[in-house]
Amino acid sequence: MPEKNREKSRRYCLWLFAIFFLISNGGCQSGRAPVQSQTPPQPIIKKVVVVGFRPAIPKGEKPDLVRNPITGTGFMSQPVPQDMVRWLTDQLFDMLVTDKRWNLIPPGQAKGIVENILVSDTRVGMSPLRMIQEVGKTFGADAVLIGQVYRWRDRIGADFGVESPASVAFDLSLVRPSDGAILWRGNYDKTQRSLFENLFDYKTFVKSKGLWLTAEKLAQLGLDKLLEDMPGSPLKEKTVKE
Repeated sequence: MPEKNREKSRRYCLWLFAIFFLISNGGCQSGRAPVQSQTPPQPIIKKVVVVGFRPAIPKGEKPDLVRNPITGTGFMSQPVPQDMVRWLTDQLFDMLVTDKRWNLIPPGQAKGIVENILVSDTRVGMSPLRMIQEVGKTFGADAVLIGQVYRWRDRIGADFGVESPASVAFDLSLVRPSDGAILWRGNYDKTQRSLFENLFDYKTFVKSKGLWLTAEKLAQLGLDKLLEDMPGSPLKEKTVKE
């Protein structure tokens, strides 16, 4: 091969190598940052109407499969005493007041608006979701917090021994009034078991200090968990800053 052709071939190979090097190293450091996965932005929520909980099945009726009218999810439910539902709503509101994440409209005010909607002849046949939207719009809120209680069974026994453990199940949803979108939802379904029965539930064992909890105390653990998972949780923000 003539010397001139060998030189031409060598330059061609060097040219190909240079192109490959530039491509594999980001185009000669063009300044473009590497693509990084990002969590979707949290919705901006400042004002929330706390409607609170309602029983999926009122006391006196038979257990049945109930569909949540807001989220559409189904859950096998049992009758729940109304006084326990009110207690759970009060606990939820008090905990939200304490952590100061939102400007809150209390359940009592929300209930008044719901009653006005129900007695209005022009609102007959309104869907539960539309009703929640109307409640939120009335107060100019960014979201409405509402939940259902599917099971509430207290323990039979005492702190150190039970015939039947406590068992509770409930959910919460944040609904945007403008379009009815579900901004967040969470559920808690717990039947307390001993550490030997469920080695994977060590957290509950620690929080209960090894005692058998009442339904109220078990539900409080559930509220703690759901509030921690909600948008704007102080615990979440602290973790991100750290």
